[in-house]
Amino acid sequence: MNDVLFQPIEINEVPVRNRICMPAMNLNYCDEYRVTDRLVEFYAERARGGVGMLVTGCATVDDRSGGHHFMGAHADEFVPGLRRVAAAIQAEGAAAFIQLNHLGRYAPSATIGGKQALAPSAVASRLTREVPHALELHEVASLIDAFAEAGRRVKEAGFDGLEVLSGTGYLVSEFLSPLTNQRTDRYGGSLENRMRFGLEIIEAIRGKVGPGYAVTVRMNGNDFMHGGNGRDELLAFAKALVSAGVDALNVNVGWHEARVPQVTTAVPRNTFAYLARAVKQAVNVPVMTGHRINRAEDARELIRDGMCDLICMGRPLIADPYLPSKARTGREDETVHCVACGQGCFDNVFMVENPVQCLCNPRVGRERESRPIRPTRPSRVMVVGGGAAGMSAAISAAECGHAVTLYEAGASLGGQLALAGSPPGRAEFRELATDLARQVALSNVRIVYHQKVDLAFVEKEAPGAVILATGARPATPPIPGVDLPHVVQAWDVLAGLAPVGRRVVVLGGGAVGVETALFLAEKGTLSGESLKFLFVNRAERPDYLYELATKGTKEIVLIEMVGAIGTDIGITTRWTFMQDLARAGVTLHAKTRALEITPTHVKVDLNGKEALLSCDTVVLAAGARPHNPLEKELERLRIPCEVVGDARKIGLAMTAIHAGFEAGRRVGVGLA
Repeated sequence: MNDVLFQPIEINEVPVRNRICMPAMNLNYCDEYRVTDRLVEFYAERARGGVGMLVTGCATVDDRSGGHHFMGAHADEFVPGLRRVAAAIQAEGAAAFIQLNHLGRYAPSATIGGKQALAPSAVASRLTREVPHALELHEVASLIDAFAEAGRRVKEAGFDGLEVLSGTGYLVSEFLSPLTNQRTDRYGGSLENRMRFGLEIIEAIRGKVGPGYAVTVRMNGNDFMHGGNGRDELLAFAKALVSAGVDALNVNVGWHEARVPQVTTAVPRNTFAYLARAVKQAVNVPVMTGHRINRAEDARELIRDGMCDLICMGRPLIADPYLPSKARTGREDETVHCVACGQGCFDNVFMVENPVQCLCNPRVGRERESRPIRPTRPSRVMVVGGGAAGMSAAISAAECGHAVTLYEAGASLGGQLALAGSPPGRAEFRELATDLARQVALSNVRIVYHQKVDLAFVEKEAPGAVILATGARPATPPIPGVDLPHVVQAWDVLAGLAPVGRRVVVLGGGAVGVETALFLAEKGTLSGESLKFLFVNRAERPDYLYELATKGTKEIVLIEMVGAIGTDIGITTRWTFMQDLARAGVTLHAKTRALEITPTHVKVDLNGKEALLSCDTVVLAAGARPHNPLEKELERLRIPCEVVGDARKIGLAMTAIHAGFEAGRRVGVGLA
């Protein structure tokens, strides 16, 4: 095969069947550090989907490495469970690796039995707001030995190789960074001393596992932390790691505290591959890269261009485990692409240690129990509404063997996903609408466009079951003046259906209001293509180009009644939105209530004081209300019916897709 993406490669003595690697991500699927069936099934499904190499984990090296939902590698009692994971991956033809990690000062005391987190120095974590215990020299030695013993255990468990996480702000990178390493002994001060902890871990592991075992490191190419490790120091670390016996490097980016977005949908695809390129040019071992690479065609290009040797796809393989096999067999257009929303993965892990889920893939973490339910007697199923919930329901019901017809009142499928893809950096949601529409077509669902479904139509069609996914309508708040001609709905603004003047007041500081404000703030700014042209030709000063990239032509004020802006936005995305609003110069007013709209102003109660906000346009982003005109009428016909998505209750896209999926599976079981 001439496809560079499916050329085999070796790491030490381990054959890897292609260049796609699924990197380690904490899934919160373990129970008291023990491997569960859920974890085994998750990884087996990804291996079955054709990935070349799977890195499971992260796995603990002591009882302060991470919470009890992590994979345990810090005691011999965990080896049998680890063996199950390795065997399940290898049985499907993929190379099985496991990541060893210690969270260091990022470990909240509540998740490690109330103990104090460990770190090179007593520098408080901005994530946990707790001060860690500064390791004594004998404790440093004990931790190095703990990594080595964990290495011994994972080799005994049958893993083909292991990876040590030496980036992202965790313990090894805390030793490496002058921000968190204030030691004055042989592990602090100079770069050589700060590298010592990580290098001694590699040497100790190598002493336990032998020369033929694959030992790799995931490291940063840039920490993106002011005063931290930049590219030059990290390149030196990469060379030192290879000299110490590392067989491959996986080049990561940023700390969790960094103010440069790394994993959100606003990050352009493939952006951070330049960091892997620099490492690849400096070392003679295979180099991997990841972060926002969710297309096989992009992965091929990066390998062909010499940027790296392997491509890491984490969330893309959560969203679609069969991405590799689809790419290998010429079915790339059937891929369901990750949209980097963070709703099911990072938001869950960082907020409450919930198990990882996925907006795009309702089966994640339930691979076995979510298989299609074959009914004794297939039904004729009518799905009303072609948004996220309706498409998901149609796909699911068709997979179970039902004859499904999807009725959409408009000219295309997608519903609010199209609106969600309008703000800057959110176009991936439109792609999700396209991906789901493609899955509908592949499922042999009959699609009828421009069809309004009412009671008479349902009676005429006489379906065996109905799934209502009729969505929502924007809410209109009861404010005097709301019917004036310069007052428009946010949905119409995002759809390009409403003209907007220079001075804009957005009423509502939830997700829709924030996204609409950012959408309008982009008006008049230069595109990336234009900025590159002006920059490479030195046509303008860099500081002026920055201004042209961030300052548009509109003056925007965003008001919200409650005490904070964007409270319904996920934790991993909200801070980036707030940062973008500030950079664009959007004026924010929380605890502010609109009292009246006039032709030229919005009268507001601003923290108990009345004020006037000048405006040319007022944009309503006051939420939505379910649109469900058919349910009660269908009850009279005694046709089995289920309501899903926003038609039932306003919620996230993930909630809608998952609800539609379950409704489709229940047809003929719990619905009909």
